[in-house]
Amino acid sequence: QDISVIIMNYQAFATNSKDTRKIYEELDLMNSHRPIDVIKSTRPILIIDEPQKFGATANKKLKEFEPLFILRYSATHKREYNLMYRLDAIDAFSQKLVKKIGLKAINIRNTTATQGFVYLDEIIITKDSFPKARVEFEIKRKNIKRVLRVVKEGDNLYELSNYLAEYRDGFVIKEINGLENRVTFLNGISLYCGESIGEVDEELIRRIQIRETIKSHIEKEEMLFEKGIKVLSLFFIDEVKKYRDYDKEDTKGEYAKIFEEEFLNIKEEMRHLFNDRYFKYLDKFNVEELHNGYFSIDKKGKLKDPKVDRYGNAKDEDAYELIMKDKERLLSFDTATRFIFSHSALREGWDNPNIFQICTLRHTNSNISKRQEIGRGLRVCVNRDGERMDAEILGDEFFDINALTIIANESYEEFAQKLQSEYDEILSQRRVKFTPDNLKGLRVAQKIIDDILAMDLIYEFKSKGYINKSYELSDKLFEDIENGNFRLNEELNRYRDDILKIIDKFNTNKIDIENEKAKNIRFATIKPNENFDKFKSFWDKIKFKTTYRIDFDSNELIKRVINRIDRELEVKKVVVSIVESHQEDDVKLEVKSQKNSKINLNIKGIRYDLIGEISKATYLKRESIGNILKDIKREKFELFRQNPEDFISKIVHIIEEEKATTFVNTIRYTKTGEFDSDIFTINNFKGRLEEDLIRVKKHIYDYLKFDSKIEKIFAKDLDTSDEVIVFAKLPHKFKIPTPAGYYNPDFGIVFKDTIYLIAETKGSMKSMELKGKEKAKIEYAQKHFEMLRDIKYRVVVNFDELIDSIY
Repeated sequence: QDISVIIMNYQAFATNSKDTRKIYEELDLMNSHRPIDVIKSTRPILIIDEPQKFGATANKKLKEFEPLFILRYSATHKREYNLMYRLDAIDAFSQKLVKKIGLKAINIRNTTATQGFVYLDEIIITKDSFPKARVEFEIKRKNIKRVLRVVKEGDNLYELSNYLAEYRDGFVIKEINGLENRVTFLNGISLYCGESIGEVDEELIRRIQIRETIKSHIEKEEMLFEKGIKVLSLFFIDEVKKYRDYDKEDTKGEYAKIFEEEFLNIKEEMRHLFNDRYFKYLDKFNVEELHNGYFSIDKKGKLKDPKVDRYGNAKDEDAYELIMKDKERLLSFDTATRFIFSHSALREGWDNPNIFQICTLRHTNSNISKRQEIGRGLRVCVNRDGERMDAEILGDEFFDINALTIIANESYEEFAQKLQSEYDEILSQRRVKFTPDNLKGLRVAQKIIDDILAMDLIYEFKSKGYINKSYELSDKLFEDIENGNFRLNEELNRYRDDILKIIDKFNTNKIDIENEKAKNIRFATIKPNENFDKFKSFWDKIKFKTTYRIDFDSNELIKRVINRIDRELEVKKVVVSIVESHQEDDVKLEVKSQKNSKINLNIKGIRYDLIGEISKATYLKRESIGNILKDIKREKFELFRQNPEDFISKIVHIIEEEKATTFVNTIRYTKTGEFDSDIFTINNFKGRLEEDLIRVKKHIYDYLKFDSKIEKIFAKDLDTSDEVIVFAKLPHKFKIPTPAGYYNPDFGIVFKDTIYLIAETKGSMKSMELKGKEKAKIEYAQKHFEMLRDIKYRVVVNFDELIDSIY
């Protein structure tokens, strides 16, 4: 009559050797019964936490419990079994179950080495003085070093830098504009907060990220200090030794040293701006105690060289226990640690409700998703007593307190696009209802949608058949939008564009229906089927390896390049910007400030091997490059000073395009050998039906793996056409050498009337949409197949176009 619960890990039963687990032993304690038999006799309900961790054996063994049913709870299912309930990121946000997201992103574009570095950190405005600015610049002491200084209007960086020459020309602060967050110098240069001129290398970017994290942390913790909420910040780094290097006597790595330097400076500079009681609390701790890492474990799982702190505790061991296991102690104000350095996004099960800042110091080519990365800080925070600071307690203040700031090492556009694409994936799995609760708080023009406007919208949509009885957007709405017939009454039509944006967010057409045929297909090895015999006659014609020879007049090429440069060359000015955004009610990241500045570079004293750089990239002789640069217009050559890197890139691009045109007209192919038919044997052939594999009849394999939707449609048309006898998706090892790199054509096709054809499929045939090298490869391939004779070669958009080209 009671509910009984047994808790176990899967290792208790996940084994093929039953005599090694107690659950399969006859125990005296259970009257010589096996525990598995006793459990299954109850027809238990199994509740599985994090089922994606279960291997094949563990999943197979679940049947032995003979469960009434199984519930699987996870945020990252490998497979969904009969989905019963989904609480996704959109619902969690709208129900105030997670923090909102803010983003500080560093965006540096078109940069190049130069002198005269200046970085505007912030504008400082107080009640009793004119605006000041905190500026980072170089100063001459024993060595040149970068320093942060608070400056005012009229200050001269030339004097403040101890007369460094790069600040001689007009680096006097003319205006500090607090309204626009901008500083203007007498020389006309303007900088917005977060912008810089001069050399910006990776170390500086990391320093700025660490600095911004510390600033956000102090601002947040000072605000929450009186509420008894401790703030934690999490750094993701790319190498452990950048934080702690055991190979050196001083184990502090680069990031640890930067952190301590920046923290001490920022704490003193911010002290006068905030609650003195909070800073007195911070002063109790040494800066070394404020940060720590959880990764001090060697490959064998042992702690590496544990260090002893001032209290005699094993510091690294204590840090691991504190961060990974003892959350309560970590959240205590008596514990100094509040900045945590981690080598990865940590495993499932580790997160902390009081992570308010996440700084990604590692490189951005990680496979870890943005949601997984930020997921470590999305939980609603708790106070010192462990009470959850949720919407019931905080009310309208909920998102003021529960806000996560991401300090990213990529541009706002890159970060927001990746994150938003993951939210869009969630949106495609749900149907959002057009209800007052979901509309309220959204913005149209300069107006926030309130109860009255929400009801007006719903009434209008109902009257036009744009929503159904379940308040879901109807097909008629999307038909009217597509046909240009979407109209609202006069009062609402003034908000038409913004309403269309809201509709896009509510778009229920983005639902993905799972295809039961889309099961995993995998072959260790796959060989051609009986159709290959029909294809063999074609293969005998195209199986030749080739080489090419090019004879051209180099003087003619040089003239063509010079004419192109004089006619077309444009070079971008260097632009540096920092974007700050916050997550709004519709979950999307909205830009709060975005400042861009074009920089006039001063490259005096910087030496470029201009001829050598271009020669290396284009494989032309230095003499030829010298002749090109010597004879182009003077004003075009002067663009080099505007942005050397972009100048070199544009010149290389023009030369490569002109080379391609010249080479295509003079290239000659000759046979050198043959490809072995074994290249049609494929190893590790795998995919999902309709997603990247289709079953086919006329292909040389039973399945075809496609690289795009265009290829998928094209292959299906080939498979059903009466004109096609057999076709093959040509293997990647079938490569044709070209001056632009190796080329691998898409399809080989045998038509009736013994027509042999190579087809390349493209989404568009507009010449501007085929990029330089891709276009050149196609033109070279045309020459290759002309040499083989009796082979047609076509580049087409679809199958109909292919048929039209040959009949």
